[in-house]
Amino acid sequence: MKNAVGREIPDFLLKDGREVYQGKNYMDGRYIQKASPRTRRCEKPQESKIVESLADAMIQCGAKSGMTFSFHHHLRDGDYVVNMVMRTAIEKLGLDDLTIAASSLGNAHDPIADYIEQGKVVGIQTSGIRGRMGEVVSAGKLKTPAIIRSHGGRPRAIEGGEVHIDIAFIAAPTSDCVGNCRGIGGKSNCGSMGYAMTDARYADHVIVVTDCLVDFPNMPASVEAIDVDAVVVVDSIGNPKKIASAAARISQNPRDLMMAEDVARVIAATPYFKDGFSFQTGVGGPSLAANLFLEKYMDERNIKMGWAIGGICGPMVELLKKGKVGKVIDVQDFDLDAVNSINQTPNHFEMSASQYANPANKGAFVNKLDFVVLAALEIDTGFNVNVLTGSDGVLRGAPGGHPDTAAGAKCCIIVTPLIRGRMATVCEHVVTVTTPGDCVDVLVTDYGIAVNPLRPDLSTCLDMAGIKHVPIEELKEKAYSLVGRPDDLQWEDKVVAVLEARDGTILDVIRKIKPYTLDED
Repeated sequence: MKNAVGREIPDFLLKDGREVYQGKNYMDGRYIQKASPRTRRCEKPQESKIVESLADAMIQCGAKSGMTFSFHHHLRDGDYVVNMVMRTAIEKLGLDDLTIAASSLGNAHDPIADYIEQGKVVGIQTSGIRGRMGEVVSAGKLKTPAIIRSHGGRPRAIEGGEVHIDIAFIAAPTSDCVGNCRGIGGKSNCGSMGYAMTDARYADHVIVVTDCLVDFPNMPASVEAIDVDAVVVVDSIGNPKKIASAAARISQNPRDLMMAEDVARVIAATPYFKDGFSFQTGVGGPSLAANLFLEKYMDERNIKMGWAIGGICGPMVELLKKGKVGKVIDVQDFDLDAVNSINQTPNHFEMSASQYANPANKGAFVNKLDFVVLAALEIDTGFNVNVLTGSDGVLRGAPGGHPDTAAGAKCCIIVTPLIRGRMATVCEHVVTVTTPGDCVDVLVTDYGIAVNPLRPDLSTCLDMAGIKHVPIEELKEKAYSLVGRPDDLQWEDKVVAVLEARDGTILDVIRKIKPYTLDED
């Protein structure tokens, strides 16, 4: 069956009421019953929940083969906990047939690829999947198709009972003896712990893994002791210096700065740019640099930003400290400036991923956004965006909050260069649709600006401001004239990953790539 973005979804995936994507507003107004968080009804008083080892904590929580373990990724490429837990489960306890349900997975988790190839890990549910793990999944070596969800889709699936977590493992920079934990105050600070909150509330069991034990009570707690079964103290949960990636730094590239300035011009031309406007920027050099140019327009008009959400980086923290933004509400920190700011800078607050972007609750923050500025690996002439698979069809990215913020914001701006190396970024059809075109409003490239035909109001705004824009097809043809038209990828029938839209419908599938072979003649 074809869905609303023209992707063919195999019938075998459409079971138990699963549907194909039918537009960003298709699920609006439907009632979704929440699963009941599991709690212990009679907990005897105890002095401490500290357990001698990770293996002991897992045994105490009834760890066995076939379970689903969850993780959060606030330490990003500096995380040690996922590998530590899976090594203990598989090599010390002899468990197999395990599923990993993580908020995201990255290059730090390359060792998990070995467990996939050995058949010990049989399921992956995540937003991001990169490195060797992305390669082995793309090669069809995972027993079941990976499930890819956005940062809002994940808490929706957990709260709705679609994802059942047997044991949640919380990497905690600080914890007290009964499990009240925070993202600051230790040697491995990560700042906000917004992705861990839903896991801790809905998992059958919760194990806090920390490298800094502090006095009781550790308040205000990101994850509260009322949900925690055991606390394990280890030498190190990760390296916070690896939280920030190259993509999370403001670009100094003149091309990127030019695009960032154009983004600010587009924002300033809309009716939403007024005192108290709300804003989020994605991670990526040009999108982060937009903060710098936006400040100039704010000063010219004597207006301030009411609030910003994210994924927060240093530039937004600086705007907060200058008094240019009223509040910063934060589900994840992308650099150490943001990590050091949360709970220390007035009006810098933490929130859960559900409060941030869950489409099935009664008031996610993304639904109140005026603007979001996002990057893209590819964007096609239908304004569909790919941030998940490379030009070779291999999993090497993450939808993250991209589709959530795009769907919720009044104005979603994609900023990307027209070409990267020898690849056209603006193309006929993206490899994988991660953010549907009906959620994207404006494209800014180094060769021009295009407005989605679904938003004639924004075209009028740009015209009135004297900002030139062209049909996106013109940008596509320019890209192809520079680098040529790519050959179509060749796929096998096997589905290696299923990409859910944020509302749980099926947006796209990723199939196994056919091995490349030279022509015999």
